[in-house]
Amino acid sequence: MEQWTFLNGGITSAKGFRAAGVEAGVKYANRRDVALIAADVPCVAAGVFTTNLVAAAPVVVDRAKLAACAQAQAIAVNTGCANACTGEQGLIDAQAVAKAAAQALGIDASLVLVSSTGVIGALLPTERVIAGVERAVQALASGAEADEAASCAIMTTDTRPKRAAVQCVIDGKVVTLGGMCKGAGMIEPKMATMLAYVTTDAAVEPAWLQQALKQAADVSFNRVVVDGDESTNDTLVCLANGLAGNRTLSASHPEAAVFLEALKAVCTALAKQIVMDGEGVSKFVTVRVTGARTQEDAHLVARAIARSPLVKTSWFGKDPNWGRVICAAGYSGAEVDERRVRILYGGICAYDCGHVAAEETLAEMQRLMRERAFDVTVELGLGSGEETIYTCDFTFDYVKINAEYTT
Repeated sequence: MEQWTFLNGGITSAKGFRAAGVEAGVKYANRRDVALIAADVPCVAAGVFTTNLVAAAPVVVDRAKLAACAQAQAIAVNTGCANACTGEQGLIDAQAVAKAAAQALGIDASLVLVSSTGVIGALLPTERVIAGVERAVQALASGAEADEAASCAIMTTDTRPKRAAVQCVIDGKVVTLGGMCKGAGMIEPKMATMLAYVTTDAAVEPAWLQQALKQAADVSFNRVVVDGDESTNDTLVCLANGLAGNRTLSASHPEAAVFLEALKAVCTALAKQIVMDGEGVSKFVTVRVTGARTQEDAHLVARAIARSPLVKTSWFGKDPNWGRVICAAGYSGAEVDERRVRILYGGICAYDCGHVAAEETLAEMQRLMRERAFDVTVELGLGSGEETIYTCDFTFDYVKINAEYTT
């Protein structure tokens, strides 16, 4: 039984956090494109970032700040420009935004993190972003409108804002976690291909918060795939201000697991929203692999299936083409024996250890695939390794969006 409950909230649900989203004209007019998250007090901070060797300037800056002190009090985010592959100037621009936010908030620049998302290779229009940050400071607020404004301001090709919040009880104190994220395309997490932020009023020990955030990312953002492309700007940050009044959480705290599960719940809810809002997506597909020789083999098979363009286009076409599924499993790098494999769409078996489903069974699967969401399960029959990946189909719209992304 879960020891947490979902709330109708977002990034400002926890005590002591405010947010804003404003129009700054970073790339387009009449569009919110600068967001700011601010805490009333300095927070313990943890972050997980892209493993792409080409990392954007904000990622470089944030990694260094968190490594130095594991504290933050604000996060400034812009859309419209990724500030990636921009050399030394990109680092200067990212630091300038952090400094301007700090001055407007009256805090030290070391406590301001920055994020950017958009087209790679363009220099940040720093003056516009800074002007937006300054307006955002004046607009900071808590509640539903602030959550909506901030979550809309970080969107790029997203069609809707993404947010979630949960509550749990630790040491008899109500602890709240709230979050928001953006992501629709370029989604292949190795940590997480998107921007995501979680705030909490829990008191948490810095090293343990970092461990907990990594564990939460591993079961949420690291388990979603839209298109197999990993971004340069992937960022997941958690701020914990301690205002709930619980005893500081660490690995030895008797209720540490309660907080960890709540953190996983927020991250998983956000991650699933990314897949549901993937570029051109019409189907949400849960890929489950069981019976792998090892857990790593299960992961390889699940991710190969979730990334395969041939598999994903068959889902769009409502075609239960299990041959594409077993093909992806076979090239995944995991141990696979086709004589022991079973493939199921929903609970309907398409392939059973060398035996192919009858035509009427395939028709049942086609009816299943008309649903907005369905499962594909691959039983390898070799061991106890298991993995689950959340993914989607490929549609005509995905190609159109990305064929015209910079033009």
